[in-house]
Amino acid sequence: MALNWSLQAEADADVLQAIRAAVNGHVRGQAQQGDALPIACLVRDGDTLIAGGSGCTEYQRLFVHCLWVAEGYRGRGIGSRMLRELEAEAVRRGCRDSIIETLDAAVADLYRRLGYRLVAHLPAYLGSRDRHILLKPNLRPLDTAAP
Repeated sequence: MALNWSLQAEADADVLQAIRAAVNGHVRGQAQQGDALPIACLVRDGDTLIAGGSGCTEYQRLFVHCLWVAEGYRGRGIGSRMLRELEAEAVRRGCRDSIIETLDAAVADLYRRLGYRLVAHLPAYLGSRDRHILLKPNLRPLDTAAP
């Protein structure tokens, strides 16, 4: 059989989506009993979205994909509380731990203060930015007295 090879700078969006779907299908086929459930925590000031976090829970783990606080609202504990809310819901779903990533060293330090530990560090992952992958073992229910 003759194979037709091509190397290109860009591929059509539908071709890239087909490749992603094939990879995800392969991985899902190997991972037994997976049941990813989406999770999100949103914070608004009136009608304006000022913070949000999202991810999924699966295999007794919270996967935090995104955590964002608008610049004018940072430093008020909103991100920390949002992460605790996600973790609390993950506990209700039976999760035991949580994983999160960042390219910001200061944010990685914040996650450490919140009980996460560094499990991987990739220097110069994106230009001069390092990639920090952190895990929080032993998730607990939300302390309702926390701010």
